[in-house]
Amino acid sequence: MAKTRTVYVCQSCGRLAYRPMGRCPGCGEWNTMVEQIDAPPVSSASLAGVRSEPQRLSEIEGDPWERLPLPLEEFARVLGGGVVPGSLILIGGEPGIGKSTLLLQVTALMADHTGPALYVSGEESARQIKMRAERLGIYTDNLYLVTETNLDVILGHVESIRPRVLVVDSIQTTYSEALNSAPGNVSQVRHCATAFQRLAKEGGIAVFLVGHVTKEGSIAGPRVLEHMVDTVLYLEGDAFQAFRLLRSVKNRFGATSEVGVFEMQSGGMVEVPNPSEAFLAERLVNAPGSAIVVTMEGTRPLLAEVQALATVTSFANPRRTANGVDFNRLLLITAVLTRRAGIRLSEQDVFVNVIGGLRIDEPAADLAIALAITSSVKDRPLPADLAVVGEIGLSGELRSVSQLPARLNEAAKLGFRRALIPQSVRPSGDPLPEDIEPIAVRSLGEAMDVVLR
Repeated sequence: MAKTRTVYVCQSCGRLAYRPMGRCPGCGEWNTMVEQIDAPPVSSASLAGVRSEPQRLSEIEGDPWERLPLPLEEFARVLGGGVVPGSLILIGGEPGIGKSTLLLQVTALMADHTGPALYVSGEESARQIKMRAERLGIYTDNLYLVTETNLDVILGHVESIRPRVLVVDSIQTTYSEALNSAPGNVSQVRHCATAFQRLAKEGGIAVFLVGHVTKEGSIAGPRVLEHMVDTVLYLEGDAFQAFRLLRSVKNRFGATSEVGVFEMQSGGMVEVPNPSEAFLAERLVNAPGSAIVVTMEGTRPLLAEVQALATVTSFANPRRTANGVDFNRLLLITAVLTRRAGIRLSEQDVFVNVIGGLRIDEPAADLAIALAITSSVKDRPLPADLAVVGEIGLSGELRSVSQLPARLNEAAKLGFRRALIPQSVRPSGDPLPEDIEPIAVRSLGEAMDVVLR
């Protein structure tokens, strides 16, 4: 039987080499030689029992597996209602954001409800994990801990324990002796992820992989890693804030862009069932430069406070500072305010901040940002019971937003009695709630006349 061997392939020109090289001898590019396993071809006879056959869609049976119950509702929401057996889930986040803490809590809960769970750590000793578990109040006999980075040894532990849930912290520290490269190398990460993918699909084990992130915030390693897994989660948050946001950017078993809200406390990650109320808890009513926006995070409406401060600049070029909103979007809004609404900002420094560490990327927050800036410039507060939602065009017009009834329902639950919304020419399929008064306007100037006259 032919043995496998290690080869190096240039990702630019495809040149093959049998030893590591910093520069490709074919195209001359640097750092393009990637280690790969050159396996012998498999004969067609060995595949006789596994040949695929096309099936009619109506003849294919549905997945008989049900989701594994997860008592942590915020985590279950992001996954689409629970953990699917055989799924491969990748979670990333900044160092110290709480990935290991959250996964230890999730693993312990699932060990109590679904069966044995195995937590594999390549960065901490079992004693360190035990100390964290005691701090979190975790005491269960179904949770197994091991400190290991060798892929073959990890698979051996899985074979002996047969867990329902496996956590690997982290995929960048895991290595295979079949490759000569160091842990964290592109080929090592891809090879180990493929092994865990096969383990999850063939054994019906839910596998969580922790991934390191680069300085840009994306998961380190090859981009193919995110294509291989079923779900990609990001744990976000400000180091100076207690709130943490678990966001789904890919999910084969549920909706994407869902978000779960947690609060970091001494006892671990505590889910926040009503994030809007938490974000508005310290709001100062009738303060100039403050506006309440209703934003959508996946299918969940959230109310957040947008604060703006405009002050006379002492520099030749006024500053624009954005925290929690897109900087280029802030420049667009200030340009529309200056050109279409007559608000002079050429001599003003403008600072915009979203309270609570939340980041708002959707254009539906444009109107709230514009009104907060105008309120600060004129030193007039917006009505305390007013929620704002709307996208601003370059001509100063207001454009409609999606899921408006759900947004207004959430605002009404928290005591808001009026909502400033775009006057849409397209009829909405769902009726607006009756316990909140919608104020429909067509342009930014009309909105300013209504609430800041």
